[in-house]
Amino acid sequence: MPTSPKHSRRLRRPLTVLVLVLASALSLRGSGAQHHAHLSDDLVAHQARHTASRARVFVHGSTAEVDALAARHHLVVVRRLDNAAVLSANSSELTELAADPAVDHLSEDAPVHVSMSVTNRATAADQVQAGTSGLPTLAGVTGQGVVVAVIDSGISPHAALKNKIVANVSLVTGDPVVTDTFGHGTHVAGIIAGSGGAAFNVTSLYNGGIAPGARLVNVRVLGADGTGLTSDVVAGIDWAVAKRTLYNIRVINLSLGHRVTERAATDPLCEAVERAAQAGLVVVVSAGNDGKTPDGRPILGGITSPGNSPSALTVGSLNTWGTVGHADDTLATYSSRGPTRFDHAVKPDVAAPGNKMVSLEADGSSLPVTYPFLHQAGTGNNKYMQLSGTSMAAPTVSGATALLLQAAPGLSPAQVKLAIQSGATYMAAAGLIGAGTGSVNFMISRQIVANGFTSPLPTGLVDGQKTIPSGASFWDAGTLADRLYDKDGYRFLSASKMLAVWANPSLLWFGDLNLAGLKNPLSFIDSCPLIWGQVSTYTDRNVINWGDRLYDPLGQQIIWGSDQTTLDNQIIWGSSVLASPDAR
Repeated sequence: MPTSPKHSRRLRRPLTVLVLVLASALSLRGSGAQHHAHLSDDLVAHQARHTASRARVFVHGSTAEVDALAARHHLVVVRRLDNAAVLSANSSELTELAADPAVDHLSEDAPVHVSMSVTNRATAADQVQAGTSGLPTLAGVTGQGVVVAVIDSGISPHAALKNKIVANVSLVTGDPVVTDTFGHGTHVAGIIAGSGGAAFNVTSLYNGGIAPGARLVNVRVLGADGTGLTSDVVAGIDWAVAKRTLYNIRVINLSLGHRVTERAATDPLCEAVERAAQAGLVVVVSAGNDGKTPDGRPILGGITSPGNSPSALTVGSLNTWGTVGHADDTLATYSSRGPTRFDHAVKPDVAAPGNKMVSLEADGSSLPVTYPFLHQAGTGNNKYMQLSGTSMAAPTVSGATALLLQAAPGLSPAQVKLAIQSGATYMAAAGLIGAGTGSVNFMISRQIVANGFTSPLPTGLVDGQKTIPSGASFWDAGTLADRLYDKDGYRFLSASKMLAVWANPSLLWFGDLNLAGLKNPLSFIDSCPLIWGQVSTYTDRNVINWGDRLYDPLGQQIIWGSDQTTLDNQIIWGSSVLASPDAR
């Protein structure tokens, strides 16, 4: 994992609107010498309501410490986790709990919701599966020997998943069922590792997952309506970490999340992602579906938790418009854009196909029953349906990660991210805050893994069209954008430095845009359009802050964060609601 730079972040002065909001929040959080634990935004609101209704509150500590804390404040423990627990508290009890010197920060156990035929070719995954016979020779890989934990709404039996599930567990509070009664998790599983043979003579719209040789662990954390509790998801992540050696789990897929209510450093979901990454697991997370309001206005700053975690490989969604070539690819309008709330970090990390994805349908699950138009083909346990969202883009990258890990089992999570980001093609219209380093190309990433991170990076062919890798990578905790504006955030990697950082990615710093080659084309793009893409043309300001009133050329206002009136605390299929697929 890259190290933090030894420089302080220079904060931009926010606008008056934001200052007033922060002042209000700070007044609720207490002032002066009296201790007051940091509260997530949703708990600040709960405290301010002075209500007798109870919130589920995350606390940290050993079993003995939690029990002592609960006893001091006469609170009930409603869920136990590893070195943490969930307490039930009304507004006044929350105030007393926050004043306890033993408590550093408190977070709500927020509700979470769930956030192919072209995809395999558009991402060059088919080339990775086939391998090459030229020089150098690359063996074909299918993800064999690699296990991906799908932490979702469960996985139901399906003809395309025969003999692929190595373990099943339900961590849904009060519900031991492991099958997918909602329908989301099975669809995600099919994108990762489904067998294309099951769809033969049924539909040509599905030809198998990205890594058909990989196997899966089914970790059910969401109920029949696609919702669950943050504590259930945290328990699922910690379960996968604990069982990683037993089942050879190398990848976690999280196509879910909730609205960001606090900094990543204190967010329970982000803390769990960090633990998993430190344990050597690649954690792939959907960016969210808060890219636009219901009336079509663009949204900035809509990344959902845990996609805001610096340790997550966060994925935005591309619309391929049904073609293999990249010339017409665009960022899906619903795909959440950065920067992250509170930390102001650049996210997502990359973008992958996620629009109108045909994958597996769980027979009798509530999604296709409620929305019959989602069904595309098949009967019984061999059905197929179409969904759109960043929840579909994330498993595309999880499957690719399995391919890379079969080719090089010793890869660290940082090396996987470096290879996937550097092999992607930068998307100028989307910018870094829309698509990260760009549209994924898994064959280029495969070549980086096989031959090392060397200069010049290989180019690729997709549908006969040449694709140029960005050669860019970053880990950001909130300083990258400011440093790029100040012209000290670019780090050029010579051939020798590329070899060194590939062997030891910790030589890279948080807050740098690492560019392969001393004349990387991205360095010639002005920092504003580099970061913001086409949104940079919507204002004459050099820095865009929360609270700015920005308008696109059609006069539509750009809104920061999610549309609170309709998307608050809802994150189905990567973030909010069923993502309406882009037109065409």
